[in-house]
Amino acid sequence: MEKTEHPLKIFLSISSFQALAMFRRGLFYTYLTVYLKHFLGLSVTVTALFATIPMIFNVVLQRYVWGVLSDKYQKRRSLIVYGELLAGIGTVAVWYCHLIPAQKSVSGYVIIAGLSIIEVFWSMSNIGWSALISDMYKKGSRVSVMGKLESLGGAGRFFGILAGGLLYDKLGLAYPGWGFHKGALFFLSAGIMIISVLPMFLIPEGGIKYNDGDEKDNKLTLTGDFNPSIFMIFITAMALIHFGRNSIAITMPQYLTLKSGLNLSSLVLSHVVNIKSISIVIFGIVSGWMARRTGNPGYLMTASIAALISLLILGIADSLFLISIASFLMGFSEVAILASSYELASQLIPPLERGRLFSVFNATLFLSWGMAGTFIAGPITDILIASGRAETYAYKVSFNVAAGITLAGIILLACLFKRLKNFTSIDKKYHGNL
Repeated sequence: MEKTEHPLKIFLSISSFQALAMFRRGLFYTYLTVYLKHFLGLSVTVTALFATIPMIFNVVLQRYVWGVLSDKYQKRRSLIVYGELLAGIGTVAVWYCHLIPAQKSVSGYVIIAGLSIIEVFWSMSNIGWSALISDMYKKGSRVSVMGKLESLGGAGRFFGILAGGLLYDKLGLAYPGWGFHKGALFFLSAGIMIISVLPMFLIPEGGIKYNDGDEKDNKLTLTGDFNPSIFMIFITAMALIHFGRNSIAITMPQYLTLKSGLNLSSLVLSHVVNIKSISIVIFGIVSGWMARRTGNPGYLMTASIAALISLLILGIADSLFLISIASFLMGFSEVAILASSYELASQLIPPLERGRLFSVFNATLFLSWGMAGTFIAGPITDILIASGRAETYAYKVSFNVAAGITLAGIILLACLFKRLKNFTSIDKKYHGNL
């Protein structure tokens, strides 16, 4: 069966799920780091554990359980539906359990442990989502599809962050952290997860049999056949880029709300962070066009350099204006890196191994949100503060270190593209439209 253009209903269903998922993430995670640090009193390094430990659970389950089952049974939608429903129930349970300890810091550890269990379910959804997009769309069209999905996701993220900023302190009528402590953010996040599965019932189950006419194309990679060493070099480069740019994901909201620094309120913080969301929306729409103009390798390199520049700005900036520029560059780099790297990964991964190998690809992104903060940004910041350095200085040093890691990934990626001289012709041959 030859792959044909997918009905608008399918794309709208997928994009509705994406928008709701990003609404929930913006609502919850943007302010959770502030809650753990400033309300529950955890250190910078420990706050990063809320992403590190759960993400380790996530990638291990993707790689050794759900990815294997996805490849064996070719079930994508089912993994997403069950994963989101169970995670929604688990989120409410985490809120209740974190109120039990009398000591605030212990409550923080309860949240970290609870999120680790929830990631067992979210890992089902994550791998199902990654494989489903490759099942549904041709090579070359995926960068355009991913760009549009990121754009709509960015819109969801925008409203999620805004809602989180309003609920964090109950529109300024309650104490900072009220939204988490009293459960409003937990309950709303769980409700969104449950609602988000509804659009998924309007799309096919997926699997390689859904569109097996493109199987021959899927076997064609940069070198003509699947090459594990090429794939791992690509994965290593992406890991460095993700670990660099995302090492500040947890610490940046803390930095912006420092009393010794900019001391932004939760509402103003939402506006600054949402500049990134607006950028994601804008560049997500034109992502396919930009990739066609530059080719996926050029698009990925440009986006990675933009991420590097944003980190360098944060490392020297003291003004809200410059930080806003950095936030805008972060939005462009995020949507472009995710869209273009997904397209390249889909060209490297054989169709019958999408579940297993996409779990490896996903690991470079998922682990970067927490591990980079736990082992890089967090310790650097805490050590410098403990040595008597100013808090703002300590955070800025961690931003500059993050820039160095990103640069290392860019260099490795450039070396890979230079080695694969036939990449551009293959990329153009399979680059299409949604």
